Amino acid sequence: MPATREEQIAESLNSFQMPAYTEIPNVGLYLKQVVAYINDFLDPIRDDPLTVSMVSNYVKHKLIPNPIHKMYYREQIALLFFIAVTKCVLSLEEIRFLLAIQEKSYDTEYSYEQFRRKMEEALHHMTGVQDKIPPASSDDSEGHILLRNTVITISHKIYMDRYFYYAQLAENKESESGAEKKGAEK
Repeated sequence: MPATREEQIAESLNSFQMPAYTEIPNVGLYLKQVVAYINDFLDPIRDDPLTVSMVSNYVKHKLIPNPIHKMYYREQIALLFFIAVTKCVLSLEEIRFLLAIQEKSYDTEYSYEQFRRKMEEALHHMTGVQDKIPPASSDDSEGHILLRNTVITISHKIYMDRYFYYAQLAENKESESGAEKKGAEK
């Protein structure tokens, strides 16, 4: 029996997992390798893959440090994960602002790990695996509150994108099935 749309969405969102910061390669990857690496992780939640020109644009706009001898390392790749996921709801200037707030208080590893953890919590909340997203507290920094709210917004956007994706697939399947039936009747 085919899975329901909600089951398809849940499977997609629950299968999403970004690598831990220490799992991100730090040996130096060329641009095409970086793009393929990131897209492999983002595939369950995105239909529009990261491209070489996008990464070059982020470097040009100084959202990530320049590659070193055409190689990208862990910190740059972690920043690219953040940009690739947040760009569905934030402009480049908003991303720059959020990164600047994070940089004032935290190193890249801590910021990335917070983002990764909160992203997984929010997506699991969307599918019912987790009851709720932990609320912000009065002790949270501005960076933590902004990150939490950004992640909640992204998780809702990803849910809607997956919903429309699976709805379109079902509609296409019905159209094909209807065309096959008409062809068989002739």
